[in-house]
Amino acid sequence: MKRIVSLTIAFAVLIITIFSPFFTEKVSAVAKFTSPIDYSKAENWLYDGAYPENEVDVFIVAPTVDTQSQYNSTITAGYKKIFRNAMNQQQAIYAKTCRIYAPYYRQASINVYALTDAAEREAALSNAYVDVSAAFKYYIEHKNNGRPLILAGFSQGADMCYRILEEYYGGDGERAVSLRDNLIAVYAIGWYMTEDMISKYPQIVPAKGETDTGVVVSYDCEDGTVTDSMFMPVGSKGISINPLNWKTDSTKADKSLNKGSVTQDSKTGAITSVEVGKYGAYIDPNRGCLVVTGINTQEYPPVLSIFPEGCLHLYDNFLFFVNLQENVQKRTDAFLQKKVLDNAA
Repeated sequence: MKRIVSLTIAFAVLIITIFSPFFTEKVSAVAKFTSPIDYSKAENWLYDGAYPENEVDVFIVAPTVDTQSQYNSTITAGYKKIFRNAMNQQQAIYAKTCRIYAPYYRQASINVYALTDAAEREAALSNAYVDVSAAFKYYIEHKNNGRPLILAGFSQGADMCYRILEEYYGGDGERAVSLRDNLIAVYAIGWYMTEDMISKYPQIVPAKGETDTGVVVSYDCEDGTVTDSMFMPVGSKGISINPLNWKTDSTKADKSLNKGSVTQDSKTGAITSVEVGKYGAYIDPNRGCLVVTGINTQEYPPVLSIFPEGCLHLYDNFLFFVNLQENVQKRTDAFLQKKVLDNAA
């Protein structure tokens, strides 16, 4: 039996039964959202300070879970269920270290990424960000209370994290300076970071090592045969860090550095198996993506037709789960230690 992450199996079933008709459907212009969800209502938060015993916070934005909507999701009981199942898996990376805050939002559906019209695609993503921005603003003003913060998101969630950095963390305003001073790190995994982005928005600072703070941890996985993808188009180059050796060059990290690839229950997020030392990785010097070594891609198919063969996007977190989980704690410890030293100076 193929060793495919439980989430992906469930996702594949949804794709087979629901997804394909939307690729051929004639679409209309995306209606612009004029107001966000009301985040003063508890019902609009999936996690609202879960694990309150932890000293720092994480604001997590969910990946794409909607396979049905034409453009943006509607917040229904069914949507909340699949949203919750996906996020139960995502939050496990941060639960040992952080209080968790995660808003429901009217995300762009998976069908948006199949659109050939870039303006329509961006309109749907901008709609999603209307909610995410409002949720983050409400969180900062009413929930954070000055605690150190991690921003986190996978795939569409990572895209939304970059947009938060662009809107809230730049410039010399009092709020932006305070937010930057209180930022442990951003885990924006499964979405590209480029030189153009960091040139335009200098508050987007790529991670350079294992414990630097105020930085962005970013990578997306491939098998080394991909030449073009929606995450890194041909001719482009991403900025990544290797979660096994925490280097940004093409130094190969042996599989012995991999502290655990996991499978998780698709509903509860509980880890059902951990395999230590299974896969190595290095950063492709041309594409900037993270190439996973020793992997059988038959066991990790792309699942969606919008992903090319050899794209391991759906498994970005699971392949290096324990390393990521430990790194969240290490960066947090480094941040808190620095705060103590700064306050003592």
